[in-house]
Amino acid sequence: MNRRHPKRALAGITVCMATLLLGAGAAAATSSAPADVRRLVTAAVAPGQVRAFAANAPQDYYITDTDGEVFTTAPKSAPQYDYYGDAADLPLASKVIGMAVTPSKQGYWLVAQDGGIFTFGNAAFFGSTGSLKLAAPVISMAPTPSGHGYFLVAEDGGIFTFGDAQFRGSTGGLRLKAPILGMAVTPTGNGYWLFAQDGGIFTFGDAKFFGSTGSLKLRAPVVSMVATPDGGGYWMVANDGGIFTFGDAQFYGSAANLPLVDPVVSMTATPSGNGYWLLGADGGVFTYGDAQYLGNPQLGASAFVNPFYYSIVS
Repeated sequence: MNRRHPKRALAGITVCMATLLLGAGAAAATSSAPADVRRLVTAAVAPGQVRAFAANAPQDYYITDTDGEVFTTAPKSAPQYDYYGDAADLPLASKVIGMAVTPSKQGYWLVAQDGGIFTFGNAAFFGSTGSLKLAAPVISMAPTPSGHGYFLVAEDGGIFTFGDAQFRGSTGGLRLKAPILGMAVTPTGNGYWLFAQDGGIFTFGDAKFFGSTGSLKLRAPVVSMVATPDGGGYWMVANDGGIFTFGDAQFYGSAANLPLVDPVVSMTATPSGNGYWLLGADGGVFTYGDAQYLGNPQLGASAFVNPFYYSIVS
């Protein structure tokens, strides 16, 4: 299988992903947190260590950066996902800020801050906002369950639909306390959740509300949210690695007590929903539940003057 390895020295490169311009700190809910918020802390597995859990389904993950490079796991891990190309050598009009994998895992989309879409493998192009003047930058994308369409969400919560993605509402006309950072689509494709930097959750279509941290005083901002496979709950992670669980999402551990070199910037769940991966800004991967450690991006000896931000998808 082909592998993407960085070609460029990364020292001195300042990369600012719009979704992740967030201050460091230790995330925690206040003592007045409602009962439906579970903020728990246990010992975590450091990057490079393997956790002994049997996976219920084939596992793998992609990691991408804001230059549009896509990293697959180390060859020795017998990965399920292949490398189909990336946007690293393209003259990008704006930074790549998100990635989504097709249902067959044989392709993926990259999305840029201007809503430009790049397709690889069996990912099809259904349209983009690359030629439009946006009120706010695109912050995330999510595919429909069929893989025949996708949603784009902007920082103000504006929703753009392409292919078989159906518009169910947005926060584009609301006055938000915190910017929208991302979205998740329900298993039916007939609804979606938007989440904000303060952990506020907005539901549309058949997406159900299971709780949020929007009314809590957090010590660090929320940076990522993932729905459970059945759509009956979701996880959120703060940039200190603290995990918040809602609905049927189970807590399997967090990085909140670890002396992190760089903040956590992204998370993704395993196919079974019985575990999750956290990704640090330095490319370190942390595993919990049945998530298997499958490698960090192979960055060589490059040193970072500023953190290099990534996102992880499975």
